[in-house]
Amino acid sequence: MNWSPKPIPDEDKAKQLQQQIGVPFEIACIMIQRGIEDYDAAKSFFRPELSDLHNPFLMLGMKKAVDRIFQAIDKGEKIMVYGDYDVDGTTAVALVYSFLKQNHPYCTYYIPDRHEEGYGISTKGIEKAKTENVSLIIAMDCGIKAMDKVSYAHSLSIDFIICDHHLPSDELPKATAILDPKQATCPYPFKDLCGCGIGFKLIHALTKERGGDLEEIVPFLDLVAMAIAADVVPMIGENRILTHFGILQIQENPRLGIRFFVNELKRKINVSDLVFVLAPRINGAGRIKHGSHAVALLLSENEEEAMSRARAIELFNSERKELDQKITSQAMDQIKDNHEEEFYSTVVFQPDWHKGVVGIVASRLIETHYRPTVVFAASGDYYTGSVRSVKGLDVYRILEGCQEHIVQFGGHRYAAGLTIKPEDYLAFKKAFELAVAENIKPEQRIPSTDYDLEITLDKITPKFYRILAQMSPFGPGNMRPVFMTKNCLDGGATRAVGQDQSHLKLDVTDTSKVKFSGIGFGMANHISKIKSRDRFQILFTLEENEFRGVKSVQLKLKDLRFSN
Repeated sequence: MNWSPKPIPDEDKAKQLQQQIGVPFEIACIMIQRGIEDYDAAKSFFRPELSDLHNPFLMLGMKKAVDRIFQAIDKGEKIMVYGDYDVDGTTAVALVYSFLKQNHPYCTYYIPDRHEEGYGISTKGIEKAKTENVSLIIAMDCGIKAMDKVSYAHSLSIDFIICDHHLPSDELPKATAILDPKQATCPYPFKDLCGCGIGFKLIHALTKERGGDLEEIVPFLDLVAMAIAADVVPMIGENRILTHFGILQIQENPRLGIRFFVNELKRKINVSDLVFVLAPRINGAGRIKHGSHAVALLLSENEEEAMSRARAIELFNSERKELDQKITSQAMDQIKDNHEEEFYSTVVFQPDWHKGVVGIVASRLIETHYRPTVVFAASGDYYTGSVRSVKGLDVYRILEGCQEHIVQFGGHRYAAGLTIKPEDYLAFKKAFELAVAENIKPEQRIPSTDYDLEITLDKITPKFYRILAQMSPFGPGNMRPVFMTKNCLDGGATRAVGQDQSHLKLDVTDTSKVKFSGIGFGMANHISKIKSRDRFQILFTLEENEFRGVKSVQLKLKDLRFSN
């Protein structure tokens, strides 16, 4: 792995900020690296306030959306809240549906079947709306490119309000209102909301219009925090505020549907838990069974019902894990059997692979074979695939170069989905390999990681860690700080741990003579050299470890290498 230091900030600037806000010099450097250069910026960063959220009516189309929803409520029209089957879509549906349901009984919701209908607005969903006498569909986390489907709904006298955060095309659907800050003419100041975040802006506008207060809808922020974390949108601006208060909501009063998972943690929940504990379970419903199970869980109104749904979701997640491990292993064997270790890309297929987990498997393969990857599964008369890329390589452009072998595709720089005909598989595989080989740079074939600062271990004081922890919630645009320390030596108690003894429990010291313990998952292979008193360098983040009721700060290793 290549280690790349971030630019070191101007020393005078860092000292000035250090004095203004009373933090260690190293923290001031990290703040400046993140664009926080003065007292006011630091204050709003460390102390998020709901009052700093923008007026929802600044969003293009918001007034039209609010007027149409109130018209539907006044006339007793039936409203369908329609959403994607992932975490962002299901939380957005749960949020808007439960808000409307408080004052309008004529509401229903719809999540398309991932396997039968695929992503976005489906004809089946629109026809279901028609049979149920729905006259207004509010689409969450999808719809910005659904020109034909919105026109079809219009022909059936069904209006659409689209709440989406994906990049629009030049042509827009003929909807009653479109809420998407990425529209070229939208003046809304913050462009990086997720679908559920846009849903929150909509219910804020509806609350505001009827003279209500923002405080009334704070309980819905738990759903928004889950969506922001799972959808990997930038953890800056409004997303940071929404996540901060959403996590507080989960800590203080988790909704019944997620209480089972939160209680299992036996500690205060954080963004990592949203990403690695809650999100896979909510996603698992759509991957293995149906996304509507996730919405039902989030809407649970009594403990017995919530517990029953949570257990079902836990089973889906266990099944998802088993499939993920099995298919990853089979895909690895395929790469090995076909002697593809030296290829520039990975393209694998097996007819019985589960469509719901091919995206996860593609990500797993990149962890081992660091190169652009496509994993296909059979889907009716076609093969559907998930694509994942490596840092710096735009896989969407690669797919554009292979279009003659593709039925359809969509996505962005680092992740995409596509459909091909079975007879085009080998031709696609060849074209994809060629396109990657022509476009990938040598440095993009090696994993790399940035680190914020080089420090000595004596800098990690309780105050240093306390302030660092206050920089959360972490996510893209505000990642957990990564540090590098040189001239490390075994402190004497380094050992292998874990069931298979594959993890490294590090006891480390450096030139400052301060000792720390650390954990390096899958790094036990370094033990003999560490025990030989060879000097080494470490790349790490900091985390709080609790053992037998005693809390301490430990290093979480990202990489370790020996000094030349």
